[in-house]
Amino acid sequence: MFRILVVEDDKNTRLLMRAVLEAERYSVFTAQDGMEALKVMGVEHIDLVVLDVMMPRMDGYEFTKTLRSVQNELPILMVSAKQLPADKKQGFLAGTDDFMTKPVDEEEMLLRIRALLRRAKIASERKIVIGNVTIDYDSLSVTRNGETQVLPQKEFLLLCKLLSYPGKIFTRIQLMDEIWGADTDTGWETVTVHIGRLRKRFDGWPEFEIESVRGLGYKAVKKI
Repeated sequence: MFRILVVEDDKNTRLLMRAVLEAERYSVFTAQDGMEALKVMGVEHIDLVVLDVMMPRMDGYEFTKTLRSVQNELPILMVSAKQLPADKKQGFLAGTDDFMTKPVDEEEMLLRIRALLRRAKIASERKIVIGNVTIDYDSLSVTRNGETQVLPQKEFLLLCKLLSYPGKIFTRIQLMDEIWGADTDTGWETVTVHIGRLRKRFDGWPEFEIESVRGLGYKAVKKI
């Protein structure tokens, strides 16, 4: 059972979030501010934090910076009544993984939590498993039914990026910035070439497929 810490100074909101999460069979802990949250984390194992921004003593930004300063990569979903792009930017610069604005849509919050927990599991295990396919970060390899292929680094990173977010569309520019870096002199056509190589490698595999989305970019589709 995943253990979630809700950090929220408003009592009614805190109780509502707890009820919603417990209905989904999460084990829920609560805190009224960042200082209290740190105390909870000192005695309890926590898998994810749902974090308000505006709180007394230690706000959400400071709490997040404190965790990241000691290399704690715990997934954080920041929730705030602030809706300006600058506020979201401040949250991401502090180190949050995701950001929602209030009033919170309960179903969307649950979907975001599931996605964060899934990605955290991939990151901690450094593997993606899809049916008979295992994609191993440490060896840059893809194994299926006992047969292993070691991929060139850029191909491997591109494949991992797409399969870590199945169904999500990435533009060529996004993939270029993520894999090659924003300062690269390489043109976006390189992404197309690498996608072609990946398709050729995994042509006919029933577990997944890389699809083109006309006028937008690419997405990975899990088929099992």
